[in-house]
Amino acid sequence: MQIPQRLKKGDTVAIISLSSGILGEPFMAQQKSLIEKRIKAFGLRIIYTPHALKGLEFIKANPKARAADLKWAFAQQEVKLILSAIGGDDTYQTVPYLLEDGTFKKLVSENPKLFMGYSDTSINHLMFQKLGLATYYGPAAIVDFGEFAPDMLAYTEACIHNLFSDNAPEIVSSPTWYHERTEFGPEAFGTDRQSSPETHGYEVLFGSGKISGKLYGGCLESLGELVLGGRYGDEAEVNKTYQLLCRDTHDKLLFLETSEEKPTPERVKLLLAALEKVNFFTHAKGLIVGKPQDEAYYDDYRSIYQALAEKYQLPLLYNVNFGHAHPKCILPIGQIVALDLDAKTVKLVAPLAR
Repeated sequence: MQIPQRLKKGDTVAIISLSSGILGEPFMAQQKSLIEKRIKAFGLRIIYTPHALKGLEFIKANPKARAADLKWAFAQQEVKLILSAIGGDDTYQTVPYLLEDGTFKKLVSENPKLFMGYSDTSINHLMFQKLGLATYYGPAAIVDFGEFAPDMLAYTEACIHNLFSDNAPEIVSSPTWYHERTEFGPEAFGTDRQSSPETHGYEVLFGSGKISGKLYGGCLESLGELVLGGRYGDEAEVNKTYQLLCRDTHDKLLFLETSEEKPTPERVKLLLAALEKVNFFTHAKGLIVGKPQDEAYYDDYRSIYQALAEKYQLPLLYNVNFGHAHPKCILPIGQIVALDLDAKTVKLVAPLAR
């Protein structure tokens, strides 16, 4: 697995729209300026891939152009981090254009770069795992760098700084969590999110002692729908053709989290059952489960995952700050992470990037 180089001041970030094209809509101008300001505050330069700002309609209709943008970003020597604008629901449509392109695969191999995002971007991460590139399940441009509050969420900002560091970080439980916003118009700019104190912390639902494994996973809906077919009829076929979802997880420390759609417990059971059909959990080292956004169905999800863990004798840590929850950490996919279930700690064994 290739580990990209860490960031340093003066490096260039390329923002890409691999799923939704909302960043290019006129009503996003104020938030776009905020994103640029925040990225520059890290000492970084910012560019956009050629089609990133083409808007919702164009991006939706042109998965080939989205794929071309990713190829373009890997060809730019100055680009060190490729940052997903936001998730969506159809980035799987880019996969055939990329995995059938020998030049793209060579670019990834010869020019490994940091690639970060979450939600539907899970599918892009799975593709990069097949190509041998370690990527990062973490903040996205719009939601995190474009946070409406006067400042970025402090926990999230601190985790981004780890991309510059040569230290191996510990992923700690945030003492505060933040609610999803209900207003996204101009009146929301400059307002703080509603917050709540963390009352659960990390919860061990099964297992004890120390375990470690290579991180692998993503958004539950994104992964489950690769098997089920989801809202698009050809999604399962793309997965079968390109074997996006790993069938051998014997050395993997899995991670899963639910989206802002806050799926019902019944839906979560269905999605987990789909992953069970492909033996996703059978031989895995363990499972880390993300904090549900707004703590929606917190106890229901907890019971479902506890039953899953007991069924597979799968060490499981619940309520970790990543994915759609606010704030969020960065999970290095393909890299080794160590859990101490007795001490309830999550530690990387090496820096996020080399």
